[in-house]
Amino acid sequence: MNAVMPPGARPQIQRADFGRVSVFFGEKSGKYPDGNQVVIRGSDTRAAFDTPIVSNYIGAEFDATELVVMGHVHEDHMAGLHRLPHASVHVNEADLAAVRSWDAMIAHYGIDAAQAPAMLANIERDFFYAPRPDAQGYADGASWDLGQSHVRAFHMPGHTAGHTVLVVEPEGVAFIGDIDLTGFGPYYGDACSSLHDFRRSLVRLPEIPAKVWVTSHHRGIYTDREHFLRDLAAYTAKLDEREQRLLAMLRESPKTLAQLVEQRLLYPPGHEALWVVSAETRTISQHLAELLADGRVQVDEHGVYRLP
Repeated sequence: MNAVMPPGARPQIQRADFGRVSVFFGEKSGKYPDGNQVVIRGSDTRAAFDTPIVSNYIGAEFDATELVVMGHVHEDHMAGLHRLPHASVHVNEADLAAVRSWDAMIAHYGIDAAQAPAMLANIERDFFYAPRPDAQGYADGASWDLGQSHVRAFHMPGHTAGHTVLVVEPEGVAFIGDIDLTGFGPYYGDACSSLHDFRRSLVRLPEIPAKVWVTSHHRGIYTDREHFLRDLAAYTAKLDEREQRLLAMLRESPKTLAQLVEQRLLYPPGHEALWVVSAETRTISQHLAELLADGRVQVDEHGVYRLP
C-alpha cells in the first residue's frame, strides 16, 4: 500500500460503532503498515487511541480529536499525529521518550546508528513521521474522563516497555493494540521489548473487564469472548512453537547466535529489511536466555549453543 496516496483515492472506510466509541478499519482490517483507528466522542472531549495511516483519510471525525492516548509508540501508530498539532498527546511513561525525539526512537527500536538515516527516510515517507516533544507521560492505572465516557489504562508491556491496553467505559471496549492476535504471533524484537513481560501480559489480558476487544492490526474487532480467548491461546502458543523450532535448530548441530539468526526464527530464511537482523538477534537471545536458565541449553566459551 502507498501511504501517500491522495485523499479520496481509498474506497469508503468501514466502521463499527459501540455507543460513543467508533472503530475505523484500516486497509485489510488494519494489517501492517496500516492499523485500526478508535475514536471516542465524549460529551466534553473527543479522543483517539493511536493514529494509524487510516486516520489520514477519515476526515472531520478524526481531525476534531482533542486528546490522543497512545497505547504504545511505533511508527505505524504515529502516522496521523501530524494532523493534530494542537491535540494533547499522552503516552505511557516507559515509551514517552521515544515519541518525543528521533534519537530516543532509535534507542527504542535498537537499530544500528548506521541504519538510522534510512529508517528515518522510510518512516517519514510512509508514515508521515514527526516527533511530539509536547507529549505527556501517564502511568499504569491512569484515567481520562471524556464526559459520559471514561478511559482507563492497563499497562501490558512486552511488545514495548510501555505497551498499554486502553478500556472505554461504559461501553466496555478494550483497545488491545499490538497484542494483535495475528498468525505471525507476538513481536518482542525491539530494544525496549521483553519476552518475559509479554508472557505475563498475555496471562493477564483475559482478566481485563471488557465486552469488545479491538486489535491494532489484522483481526480488528472481537465481540464474542470465547472467540477472543481461542485466538489469544493460539497467539500465545506461538511463543512455545518458536522455542521448539530453536531447539530443533540446535538438535541439528551446535550453533552460534549469528548462525541461528541467519537461519531466522521470526521471518523466512533470506528475508531482509532494515530491522530484521537486530529483531531476530534480540528475539533469539531472549529465548536462549530462558533455555539457559532452565538448563535445556548450554553455551561454551566460544559462544556456541548446544543441547545438554
